[in-house]
Amino acid sequence: MRAKKRIWSRYLWLPAVLMLLAGAASVVGTGPGESAVQAAPAAATAGKDEDISEAEIHFLDVGQGDATLIKCGDHAMLIDTGDNDKGTAVQLYLSKQGIQKLDYLVLTHPDADHIGGADVVIGKFTIGRVFMADYEKDNKTYKEVIQALADKKLKWSTPRPGSTYTLGTAKFTILAPVRTYDDPNNSSIALLFQNGGNTFLFTGDGEEEAESDILESGRSVKADVYKAGHHGSDTASSEAFLKAVAPAYAVISCEEGNSYGHPHAAVLNSLRARGVKVFRTDEQGSIIAWSDGSEITWNCAPSDTWQTGERIASASQMLSGDSGQKKQANEAQTGKRAAAADAAAKGLYIGNKNNGKLHRATCKQLPKEENRAVFDTKQEGINAGYDDLCKLCKP
Repeated sequence: MRAKKRIWSRYLWLPAVLMLLAGAASVVGTGPGESAVQAAPAAATAGKDEDISEAEIHFLDVGQGDATLIKCGDHAMLIDTGDNDKGTAVQLYLSKQGIQKLDYLVLTHPDADHIGGADVVIGKFTIGRVFMADYEKDNKTYKEVIQALADKKLKWSTPRPGSTYTLGTAKFTILAPVRTYDDPNNSSIALLFQNGGNTFLFTGDGEEEAESDILESGRSVKADVYKAGHHGSDTASSEAFLKAVAPAYAVISCEEGNSYGHPHAAVLNSLRARGVKVFRTDEQGSIIAWSDGSEITWNCAPSDTWQTGERIASASQMLSGDSGQKKQANEAQTGKRAAAADAAAKGLYIGNKNNGKLHRATCKQLPKEENRAVFDTKQEGINAGYDDLCKLCKP
């Protein structure tokens, strides 16, 4: 009897050992793929948090122009540089942000209000790659940019639609130009910037024709933030395009009292009807968005004015003053009307020194007096480099 008890007690440890082995098996995953399935979510979550850096998107206030700085970790890119007189301001802004090198400089198209400050930026910063629209302009601004690139021994290229580039842990995909255009605006480079689950869409001055081509290409344009095309002009931001983008936010870069009337009522009405929150550099100055990959925060509250652009800033400001100022404003407006009528009677043409556009003297989108070049004939204006014909007055 004692012998039997001894033999039985000798195997009392077996259940405990078997339980330990069963527990170990569940940890190391003896079942097909069991442990991998259980462990993957935690590992994936940790990796996702570690892999996404916070991105900063700075929509610079450069007046009637465009300039956007994007930072992601130690990497940075600049989309456009404002007008000719904004180069130093853009340079100083970048320097205050600690920028010494730009991974990418994207010049969406060769209008002066987008590339005017590029020569200064190119001269002051180390630049990795330069992307430019495949559209040349025979004017001083464009030549200065090309010369600045040559001085730094930098080459530029036009990226292909569908190509993707990294910026730190973020990336951006080129959407346009889809084809060759006769118009510099439609030749704009368009791109979709993505940081984790947050997306930002930039289309330069691309108008409805270019927007339609992007949609037909089948590439997604859906974005959380839409940098409103062409400064909020009604030549862009078509209903079909806005429907596809479906933005939660829109940013409009324009100058207070600009002569183009940007942003136009049709665009503001479309954005408002869709419940889009709008930010504007003409009202709020430089605007900053922070993206952590899932949420977007801003340095200011959205605009709630829904005011369309004023065509004559000085007159608008003076009209808000006393009766004496109102009289001066009325006289100024009357003088401008008389000057325009006189120019029209003489058959004159007006060139915009900032962007190379040529207008009839009766056009409603004439530049400010100091930015005008006057020509007796249309051909004279074209020969002087003002070959971008206004689509409104059709000279």
